[in-house]
Amino acid sequence: MASSKKSGYDAAGVQELLYQALETEIGGIEIYTHALKNVQNDDLRREWEEYLEQTRRHRQILLEVFRSLGLDPEVRTAGREVVAHLGASLVEAIDKARSDADPAAAQIVAGECVVLAETKDHANWELIGQLVKHGQGDAIDVLRHAHEQVEDEEDHHLYHSTGWTRELWIEALGMQAVLPPPEEVRDVETKIGAARAEQSRDRMM
Repeated sequence: MASSKKSGYDAAGVQELLYQALETEIGGIEIYTHALKNVQNDDLRREWEEYLEQTRRHRQILLEVFRSLGLDPEVRTAGREVVAHLGASLVEAIDKARSDADPAAAQIVAGECVVLAETKDHANWELIGQLVKHGQGDAIDVLRHAHEQVEDEEDHHLYHSTGWTRELWIEALGMQAVLPPPEEVRDVETKIGAARAEQSRDRMM
């Protein structure tokens, strides 16, 4: 990997981010696999099945990044261990809800856990995007190729899952929900688009 003086980034920091990003995708596969067992809404099921397949592909894209940069994907850093612990805790929460709560409540818990996982996942790729924007060198070119393949899908995962979870909660509160959520109907892929979609929900009821 290029030196930080020439590239404008800290190589050790980049490696730590990549280890955490890989662990996030690994955990995401488990989270979606377990969350799908809690799903009651057929549209949401189809959405998460698609996200699961995309998350599996994101994991493979990162493994290709590791190979290109000469990194060992089995290395366990302290930060990676924390990410793994958080992912396992979310899986545990999803399973506990399925065994202890009614189906509608268990579906909401699954949604909340997906949003929490996707928040970290989205942050990882945003940071990789910052490296791509400001860094230089062969390693940055590798990251740029990966980022271009993943960025839009990660936006979709976070903003749409947030919308689904919000509307499921509104339904649970006895109010009129918009299902599928406005984020889904408008196919938003940006933070601004998600905000506008949420603002438009009252007109969609």
